Amino acid sequence: MDYKQLISQKITLEGVEQEQLHNAIIIPPDSNNGDFTIACFPFAKTLRKSPMQIAEDIKKCFEPLPSFLLSVNAVAGYVNFKISRKEFITLALKNAKKKGADFKPFKANKKTVLVEYSSVNIAKPFHIGHLLTTVIGGSLYKIHKYLGYNTVGINHLGDWGTQFGKLISAFKRWGNDKDLDNGGIDYLNGLYVKFHKEAKDNPELEDEARGYFKQIEEGEKDALVIFEKFKAITMTEVGKVYERLGVHFDSYAGESFYGDKMGSVLDTLKKKKLLTESKGALVVDLEKYDMPPCLILKSDGASLYATRDLAAAIYRKKTYNFDKNLYIVAYQQNLHFAQVFKVLELAGYDWAKDCVHVPFGMVSLEGSGKLSTREGNVVYLSDVLDAAVEKTKNIISDKNPDLINKEKTAEMVGVGAVIFMALSTNRLKDMVFSLDKALNFDGETAPYLQYTHARCCSILEKADNKAKANDDLSDDEGFELVKMIDKYDTVIEQAALKYEPSIIARYLVDLAQSFNRYYISHRIVGDKGRQGLTELVRNVLKNGLGLLLIDAPEKM
Repeated sequence: MDYKQLISQKITLEGVEQEQLHNAIIIPPDSNNGDFTIACFPFAKTLRKSPMQIAEDIKKCFEPLPSFLLSVNAVAGYVNFKISRKEFITLALKNAKKKGADFKPFKANKKTVLVEYSSVNIAKPFHIGHLLTTVIGGSLYKIHKYLGYNTVGINHLGDWGTQFGKLISAFKRWGNDKDLDNGGIDYLNGLYVKFHKEAKDNPELEDEARGYFKQIEEGEKDALVIFEKFKAITMTEVGKVYERLGVHFDSYAGESFYGDKMGSVLDTLKKKKLLTESKGALVVDLEKYDMPPCLILKSDGASLYATRDLAAAIYRKKTYNFDKNLYIVAYQQNLHFAQVFKVLELAGYDWAKDCVHVPFGMVSLEGSGKLSTREGNVVYLSDVLDAAVEKTKNIISDKNPDLINKEKTAEMVGVGAVIFMALSTNRLKDMVFSLDKALNFDGETAPYLQYTHARCCSILEKADNKAKANDDLSDDEGFELVKMIDKYDTVIEQAALKYEPSIIARYLVDLAQSFNRYYISHRIVGDKGRQGLTELVRNVLKNGLGLLLIDAPEKM
């Protein structure tokens, strides 16, 4: 039941619209004041009455008292509403049980959302800096799927540029297939570092690298064979990390895919008379929009990120006819995307408004010296995950040495801890990752949520199917828990609206804390109503964690 709607519809104040009343109704911080409240101060000027008098007028609108309310009180310019717990609980539990174990009530809505995320660079290590884009994007992908959207995950691979000419040059000079097959990404990274060291004393290497990249651009067979091998090795390596994180992509069309699609972009910009020359380069002047020029082609005719992003956006609209096109990219690229979206708008694409940059902060690692590092002081994400899993194994050995499937559980808990720490913070904040904090079983962490889920599973394992049918859950702890379950879908919708998985993370912590208070205050086994409530909590925790890419073990 939409109680805000029910309450606002009963109120009549001349000169105040229903929408204003609906928006003014809030859940008070202190539940002792009521389940909902409305402050009358904003209406005083319009109605030319004191807030206290307005509160009394609103109170009279609820005479006689409707069945969904227990009481209505006017206090110091506020009107406090207490709802009928029994009626609310009956309806809320009925709705929750309809959703089944997967807690998924949403049907397909025929709208398409594209989510571009992770977008790793070929032949470069998958490091800790890729964590946020990968898990924020992966979570938003799952959130939109849950809400019924046709969702497409895109990994816009960084597979274009002179760095690949440098790698081919380095490989031909110092590399071999056997070492490449054995060394993988580490070997490629070493070759790249060696090239830059050698180029300092031998600058003609840079010309050689440009030559090899030109061969890639022109489709020269030998250069392409080497390039494709680098690409395959990279995708094998990063695929292992993606599998551990539980992320999925429907397209790996990277920058190179748009190489033959940029010509039509240039033609469109020329026809719209948007291109101007600046020092031999072609730009779109955005001065009147308080932005620097958007560089489209360099003076040597080379394309840039903006050129390829324009081509990609146009291709995606033609291919998927998206309703939303999300880019999960760090906030350092705010200007870049503002320029690209503005150029699309100026070029006459009215769907430019449906392209959204979802920025996030930076991630650093507390005590990174404790983890293995590679050339260039890069901390691999796989090393962070391994360290979290190893630490989890030690905790399990201390706390529950007889646990079955310790290895699998340690993987679920360790990886989940890393993901949750990344997703539990507002995405725009910079984050310092700490293994000790992430793996705290008593804090606001994934292990705490997973342990609460396992506790629910343990209780239900002992549940008595012949328990007495007691459906009275209207005590304070029970009512609070039912309210938490009832707002699950609203929380998911808010997370999608704000592109903010941390809203779900915060909600799951609140739900787990609410359940644990309930668990301490009430005997559950043997009471049919309480066992049913515990089952719903388990379902919500499992599915909520799933939307955050986190597994929910049944035993810990």
